[in-house]
Amino acid sequence: MKDEQITDPKSQIPTNLRLLYLLEEVARSGVPVAPSALCEALDLPKPTIHRLLHTAEDEGFLQRDIDGRSYGPGQRMRRLSINTLSSQRIRSERLRILRNLAADVGETCNLAAPGRDGMVYLDRVETHWPLRIQLPVGTQVPFHCTASGKMYLSSLRPEKLERLLASAPLERRTGKTMTNPADVMHEASRTRERGYSTDNEEFMEGMAAVAVPLRDDQGRLLTTLSIHAPVQRHDLDGLLNHLPKLQEAASRLEDLALE
Repeated sequence: MKDEQITDPKSQIPTNLRLLYLLEEVARSGVPVAPSALCEALDLPKPTIHRLLHTAEDEGFLQRDIDGRSYGPGQRMRRLSINTLSSQRIRSERLRILRNLAADVGETCNLAAPGRDGMVYLDRVETHWPLRIQLPVGTQVPFHCTASGKMYLSSLRPEKLERLLASAPLERRTGKTMTNPADVMHEASRTRERGYSTDNEEFMEGMAAVAVPLRDDQGRLLTTLSIHAPVQRHDLDGLLNHLPKLQEAASRLEDLALE
């Protein structure tokens, strides 16, 4: 086919690697990518790019963004990245850091990553206390009323955040949940400025939480690290006393992710 006859040396990508190169470019970009940008980055013909995108979308590796034209990681691609990061050596070291943090602060700590409709727990170390909040690995929680979700929202460009809030239902979970998009945007701005996020009984009555970001070498959000506790033991101010320990653990996890 004519669209496969590529003469530019940059474009001599073996046919069986083109889909991998495309997925790599989407992941590298860090934002939803339009087909035209992929054509330019990979120097492949437009019909080839569209065919690869349709295949990746049909198989769940990519999904369209809310504009209907650009593409970002789909469920299978996100699962692939999680499984890659969860190799035994890395995960063992990651759990050691989480266990030390949980023992130090005396409360449950979690790693979470953004999914399509909320934050997904990747790893978790429970507190030893009998009174605890059960949110196992794989649980998905909302963006707008959780500490981890608010940290993710704060990482978005204002125009993308505005589009997301316009299309996502801001469900009221407690009497303290913010359901007005303008309030959520203001909270995202505050979170961005101070470098941490909070949940003061907004997701679940009787629970407070604090989260900090883990970023890649380009400053983009990878995951979040959070601690949460029943307010009977630690209210929000009590958890904030542990913020330096949380940030130190996040720094060590960032270094591990970049090894």
